Amino acid sequence: MKPNNFTSSEKWTETEDLLCLTPIFADGTVKYLKGFSVLNILLSITAFLGNTLILVAMRRESIYLHRPSKLLFRCLATTDLCVGLIAQPVAVVFLLSLVFKRTYLCRFAILASSVVNYLLCSVSLSTMTAISLDRLLALILRIRYRQVVTLKRASFVVVNIWVTAIVAASLYFVNPRITVWYGRIGIPMCLTLSFASYTKIFHTLRRRVQVQDHAQQEQQLNYVFPLNTARYRKAVYSSLWVQVVLVVCYLPHHIVITFSTYSRLSSSQLLAWSITGLLVYLNSSLNPLLYCWKITEVRQAVKEIIRGSLLCPWS
Repeated sequence: MKPNNFTSSEKWTETEDLLCLTPIFADGTVKYLKGFSVLNILLSITAFLGNTLILVAMRRESIYLHRPSKLLFRCLATTDLCVGLIAQPVAVVFLLSLVFKRTYLCRFAILASSVVNYLLCSVSLSTMTAISLDRLLALILRIRYRQVVTLKRASFVVVNIWVTAIVAASLYFVNPRITVWYGRIGIPMCLTLSFASYTKIFHTLRRRVQVQDHAQQEQQLNYVFPLNTARYRKAVYSSLWVQVVLVVCYLPHHIVITFSTYSRLSSSQLLAWSITGLLVYLNSSLNPLLYCWKITEVRQAVKEIIRGSLLCPWS
């Protein structure tokens, strides 16, 4: 770390200088950075196309999801769309600025990438937490769920998620440390809430199954709601898969950043940042595949959209 007489902004400015002035050209790192640039471009295209399909599919009434739940998934898909449309092109600019030794462009790309990444990662994690809480409320409230969890309240939550993320990311221009600490506090909080929600869900489901096996009075409940219970389980597993994949994609990059030595940035460290960063971006291309795999209605809607586009390309 730097001596204490540096301000926060100065420390981050020096970090940007280390990134942009890293001597990467003596050990063949350039070809890897070019390769990462190509992969980012390809993933940018797949993230954009995949999440555009998901957003169009989510507009269809055939998707059996409560409207607030559908809104949360659309928010997540919108975030992934922005990753492909904004975050990854900026990452490509950063990598190519290193390759072609454009220091000024490199500094600008790092600043833009930091703000955009903090913004979109914050929205993704917060939305996944909201989805897990939504699934928990559906289990706890049961019949009252549709009365309590309304589209208006869900819209309020989504707007607050975006506003909070925009404010926190914008503070990077004022003092990067504020944004960093927002992430250090927000990430564990979101993951803890999600973990607690799914733990409560599976514990409650298991307990209800045990009660149903031993209590005669639960037979009527089984007769009235068997299909809803099956759909609920499927919805829980679908959202859990998305959550797990997100953590798997994000965790390596978080570990690399945590253990990075900012006073001396090596080529291998830069490559580690690039590889794990690519894994983070990969998450935005994987999510549409997860939706199609785990949500039957989404898969059918996407098939119909693709089939219609191929049959009537000019309509």
